[in-house]
Amino acid sequence: MLSFIFNMKLSYSPFQLQLKHRFTIAKFSRTSTPVMLLQLEHDGCIGYGEASMVPYLGESLETATALLNKVDVNQLRYPFNYQSIIGYLDSLAPGNPAIKAAIDIALHDLEGKLLHKPCYELAGSDPILMPVTSITIGMDEPAVVLQKVKEAAQAQVIKVKLGSPDDKQLIETVRSATTVPLYVDANQGWTDRQQSLDLVYWLQQQGVQLIEQPFLKTDPDSNAWLTERSPIPIIGDEAVQRLADVERAKGAYHGINIKLMKSAGMYEAGQMIAKARELDLKILIGCMSETSCATLAAAALAPQCDWADLDGPFLTSNNPFKMPGFSEGKWVLSKESGLGLVPA
Repeated sequence: MLSFIFNMKLSYSPFQLQLKHRFTIAKFSRTSTPVMLLQLEHDGCIGYGEASMVPYLGESLETATALLNKVDVNQLRYPFNYQSIIGYLDSLAPGNPAIKAAIDIALHDLEGKLLHKPCYELAGSDPILMPVTSITIGMDEPAVVLQKVKEAAQAQVIKVKLGSPDDKQLIETVRSATTVPLYVDANQGWTDRQQSLDLVYWLQQQGVQLIEQPFLKTDPDSNAWLTERSPIPIIGDEAVQRLADVERAKGAYHGINIKLMKSAGMYEAGQMIAKARELDLKILIGCMSETSCATLAAAALAPQCDWADLDGPFLTSNNPFKMPGFSEGKWVLSKESGLGLVPA
């Protein structure tokens, strides 16, 4: 193993990731997502990273640039002590998990290339255990929903965004076009406990296999009430950001949704997986609207999870990287060093 300290070059550039369709969830809607693409270079090897910053989570290209301008690359030493590095990044500014994730992902990609090993191997993942990934259908008019279902023909699972008075109509529209299993995500949009429970039992009849964040993340009692009574696993999403949140999810949810843009990258996501297993919580690994870069980073950890929702490259139209391998509803992990990422 290499043991020397080396200097790295950090570079980054803003990118506007365009969505194929307007993406609407409970309370928010957008047609694009600001992304910061990042590179860490040493001795001819380049590690790629990505920060996808959905506006409602409070990060932006401006906040990302401000944090990157504070980073001293001399604090990024090989062999990488990820615990120390994330502590250093957290000391620069609170929050900002997406841009911290970009640095973490780039370091993992670089480490894989230096060691000539794929990231999934370094993470201890077995590609044979890769779960199918869902492709998400946002809220929309029935005709557009049907078009989205058609475009998601490769999916063996579809995720549907709920949290409006039209929840049943949306599910019925999707069901008119496909019989594949469904995941649903209310994005904190449900408000009435009994009505939600009644809807859960109806969703079970429609082939729904999990439900994300039914009530406000600040209302653990209502989420716990539904979790106690639901025949379908209830998954905490907005309520579970980083490692410290996992233990608080016990009792309020059946499981957690880990996203690298919330967890500040692959290292802490791995810690969250271990903590969730310790607490007997199920694990969904998800994403924001992302390029192939962050998708492959999450896919390297996906075999350690119960479910996957890593659909960024399917929902976007200007991915600056090539589409990763995809077969039988699953991402196919490359044996190439690092993430296996290929620029378009």
